[in-house]
Amino acid sequence: MSHGTSELTTKAYPESKRNRMMQPSVLIVEDDSDIAGLIEFNVAREGYRTQVTHSGVVAMEIIAKDRPDLVILDIMLPDLDGLEVCRRLKSDAVTDDICIIMVSAKGEEADVVAGLELGADDYVTKPFSPRVLLARMKSVLRRRPAEPSDRIILDDGNLIIDPARHETIVNGKTVDLTLTQYEILHYLARRPGFVRTRQQIVSAVRGDDTILSGRAIDVHVAGLRQKLKGHGKLIETVRGVGYRIAERLSPEVD
Repeated sequence: MSHGTSELTTKAYPESKRNRMMQPSVLIVEDDSDIAGLIEFNVAREGYRTQVTHSGVVAMEIIAKDRPDLVILDIMLPDLDGLEVCRRLKSDAVTDDICIIMVSAKGEEADVVAGLELGADDYVTKPFSPRVLLARMKSVLRRRPAEPSDRIILDDGNLIIDPARHETIVNGKTVDLTLTQYEILHYLARRPGFVRTRQQIVSAVRGDDTILSGRAIDVHVAGLRQKLKGHGKLIETVRGVGYRIAERLSPEVD
């Protein structure tokens, strides 16, 4: 294994990180190639899907494209240190549910406290036993709340609908929607690409006995598109039928 800081290796690379029926995915961010290899060997042997990089900058790029379930994060990295990576992940609504275990040769109390205060889920000091690290991983993953799996993630993570928090997140920022706008978006997003009639939308968001015109639905959708800004184009009009939502913006859309 090379010592280049931008190196990335992948094992059992998944098609969907959010498929919770698959084994959890683990990103290993460690600048020492020997330690990284040892961690990867033991983690992969337990059935976890793994990726490895020696760079904090590259780690952020990987996470932006393919969110892991857990990050094993060294503090002393050659470019962007582990504490800053942790801070960025935990301060972003898109990535704040990713589990983080900090790993470092620095065992001073101040470093432990700093990592935990930034939001790290656990902290392991070097040298450590692989069995201890695996036990810590399993414990952290068990503590994950069930609700993140209910999140609907569209447009490569740029649009997130979080039913547990009743939030809509666009480009990492929460968007203020009315109750009806949120319910319409959530209803359409549960089945991307599937066309819903206006009456189906009314029944889903207000109940079967609600008297609400198709024109009213059009007005709510128009307002919703405006609040979602560029991502509002994900909501497509199907003439003569109703609406559907796409998983991502078309490449032809500016």
